[in-house]
Amino acid sequence: MYNTPSSGESLRVIRLFSPSRSLKTALCVGGSRHYIALPVGVESCYDEDGEVIRTVAGNGISIRLGERTLVMGIVNVTPDSFFDGGHHSTTDAAVAHALMLVEQGADILDIGGESTRPGSDPVSIEDELARTIPVIEQLVGRVTVPISIDTVKAGVARAALEAGAHWVNDVSAGLLDPDILEVVAQAKVPYVAMHMRGTPKTMQKDTSYGDLIGEMNRYFEERFEVFANAGIEREKVILDPGIGFGKAPEHNYDLLGHLEEFRVHGVPLLVGPSRKSFLKLVGAHETEDRLPGTLAAVTACTLAGVEVVRVHDVAETVQAVRVADRIRISQVQGRGRK
Repeated sequence: MYNTPSSGESLRVIRLFSPSRSLKTALCVGGSRHYIALPVGVESCYDEDGEVIRTVAGNGISIRLGERTLVMGIVNVTPDSFFDGGHHSTTDAAVAHALMLVEQGADILDIGGESTRPGSDPVSIEDELARTIPVIEQLVGRVTVPISIDTVKAGVARAALEAGAHWVNDVSAGLLDPDILEVVAQAKVPYVAMHMRGTPKTMQKDTSYGDLIGEMNRYFEERFEVFANAGIEREKVILDPGIGFGKAPEHNYDLLGHLEEFRVHGVPLLVGPSRKSFLKLVGAHETEDRLPGTLAAVTACTLAGVEVVRVHDVAETVQAVRVADRIRISQVQGRGRK
């Protein structure tokens, strides 16, 4: 039970047990604190370290970030993606794959029509539109989860949102096509902004850093200024540290071990370690052999409180993050059951 705030009395909700997420919150009324479940109507709340539980909405679909780790399923409508290129390159194949991922427990679908693997060349906007828009049009109304468009192009983002997509996932954070920021601002949809140096074609040519985390955080703060000037609300932004994008293999392990360092921005995190080449360091040289390493990485993300993981293998990942979520909750709530 908690007291009803009187007129003029401040009410705020914060999360407890930082830095890990908890199923409990503190409702602060005046100077008193009461422990309750997070009310459904609360759109966002922060703890002392900037972690957030929030409801994000885009194009009529809302989803809560922060109560558990969400799984974003990858749908590559491409002939040349590094793992599943060509497997779902037709509309029918991509739609069937997306529906299967939802059956397996995907919380979000990420539809992409341009490979961003290291060394890849950009595709024309016409090709990207032809690959992605028919898939989105067929999925809208058939799935109840948010649909994300994975693109760096303003024209693709605009068409995808008009077709019914709900999120924009931009690996360039607006650097490759600044007009995409206006599209996002006008649509008021969630925006995933990733850290990357250069372009997918050039990003692995310079992977040297003096201070990896510090330089990335400065990059994100600079991008937040640009986002604000474009009219994008900070509460709509989700940060992706960009595993495998302009980093040496060992850097990706550093990122996974220090994800809490990105909490200074006060927004949710999305991490995509799925079957990437940094797993070669542990002997997984072929993409087909990288599922165990991927599951280890997403488990680390979950235990670190990451809100969303982006993966190819949804069924296996859902089970892994559910176990990790239960472990994390147990760590937060006490040392064991009586």
